[in-house]
Amino acid sequence: MSNLPEPAPVVRLPDGTYAYTDQLPAPVQPGPVPQVIQHIHQAPPDRTVQRIALGSGIGAGTVAAGVYFGPLLVGALTAIAANLALLAFLAAVLAWGVVTVIKSVGGPDGQQAAKAIGKARRSRKGK
Repeated sequence: MSNLPEPAPVVRLPDGTYAYTDQLPAPVQPGPVPQVIQHIHQAPPDRTVQRIALGSGIGAGTVAAGVYFGPLLVGALTAIAANLALLAFLAAVLAWGVVTVIKSVGGPDGQQAAKAIGKARRSRKGK
């Protein structure tokens, strides 16, 4: 009698191969499914203006009009401001041109008046 273990019976697997029964994988026993509790915290979108507008009874049409005409109003005011700035710049350039022409064409009287104005300005700065 030998000290070798008894050979296990051989079985044929579904894929066609042979294996010893003591080498077969243990069957998977379903265990308890762990319960996962996941908390997702997300702030709701800010709709304060819409809630105030709709809550005061002005309706969705007014909100839609504000959304549509608001940017148009900003664009129109920006265009007006740009036009006014351009007009102010033109007025300053024209005034400078008129003063320069009067000084150069005015002769000795115009130059004397310009010098007197310059002296008056310098004397005020000193005080």
